[in-house]
Amino acid sequence: MTVDVLTFGCRLNAYESEALKSRAGEAQLRNTLVINTCAVTAEAVRQSRQAIRKAKRENPARRIIVTGCAAQISPQSYAQMPEVDAVLGNGEKLTAQAYADFARTDFGVDAAEKIRVNDIMSVAENAPQMVDHFDGRTRAFLQVQNGCDHRCTFCVIPFGRGNSRSVPLGAVVQEARRLVEKGFPEIVLTGVDLTSYGADLPGAPGLGTLVEKILGLVPELKRLRLSSLDAIEADSVLMRMIAAQERLMPHFHLSAQSGDDMILKRMKRRHSRADVIAFCETVRRQRPEAAFSADMIAGFPTETEAMFENSLSLVDDAGFSRLHVFPYSPRPQTPAARMPQLPRAAVKERAVRLREKGEAALAARLDGLKGSRHTVLMERGGIGRTPCFTPVEIGDVAHGTFLPVAITGRRNAHLTGAPV
Repeated sequence: MTVDVLTFGCRLNAYESEALKSRAGEAQLRNTLVINTCAVTAEAVRQSRQAIRKAKRENPARRIIVTGCAAQISPQSYAQMPEVDAVLGNGEKLTAQAYADFARTDFGVDAAEKIRVNDIMSVAENAPQMVDHFDGRTRAFLQVQNGCDHRCTFCVIPFGRGNSRSVPLGAVVQEARRLVEKGFPEIVLTGVDLTSYGADLPGAPGLGTLVEKILGLVPELKRLRLSSLDAIEADSVLMRMIAAQERLMPHFHLSAQSGDDMILKRMKRRHSRADVIAFCETVRRQRPEAAFSADMIAGFPTETEAMFENSLSLVDDAGFSRLHVFPYSPRPQTPAARMPQLPRAAVKERAVRLREKGEAALAARLDGLKGSRHTVLMERGGIGRTPCFTPVEIGDVAHGTFLPVAITGRRNAHLTGAPV
């Protein structure tokens, strides 16, 4: 029996799950489930603990290793669970040595011996993970940055990921070239705070310079995507690349969080409402076909109904067509947890309204695409993705194929299309 991985949370966690699966395989670890946790919300932590108990009930003989951000932040809470055999930190989970130690010996017998978690703030470098397999996907993820130097008042992720650190530019280009040679036509650059890329490297090359080098030095790469961006940190080179490079896909996911300036200040965000709108307007002038999505938090402490209405109206003012909505939940160690809290019922109700706003915006965009033509990259299951990452139901076409299609309509959150 081999190693299985259960992943919670972000794309970066998904990328690292593929890497840690490889590292555990190198160590010849057997009959083990690794649970890669997320700490972004209290609900994510609850779900991970629920999954641990369920996994042990279903297979009592299988050993369980818990890792990820929640394990890094609160290792003792997982080590005290009788179902858990070991807890690895975010640094340790990517080393074959950590798994080799478990492969050679029995796991720890008490909570203290279970824990292999070091100080994440002491990690000063970030190396490419050389991941070759992405569960049959047509696109590859490439981690170029980790950690965060900012301290948003609602966020515990810096305590799980450490300070910002970047993969050297040359190593990123080399890894991108290797992934293309492995057959991936599309690469997604990922990081905890992607737009801070390069600030810790010699010469401080920005994300725009990285994009420029990848597209220039790896001409065989058909598509390059960016994961979540901070609009205020988009550098001038990146904006030039967005305007000039058709191989840089025109879908941009923004860490907006709120549409109200006072709430943004209380979140300790670095942008204003106007900054988000200006970014979208600038990009749309350069790439009229661009699509925008955003992370938004509903029910942040002190948020009034008028402040929440500003978040709702930001969807229209910025032109978002998809939302990832988080109902606010207080996280230990964060300043926001000490602010006046809203009733949970109000938080949940606002999250529902914000999701409904996002669903309406998505439906309007998809309906507006009927009759348009796009080149889609086919995935498994007869689904292709447009350059703006919109899913299109096509039918039985080999995955990895680029296919010109005409959009015929919409089925729920998917487009329907036919080859042309």
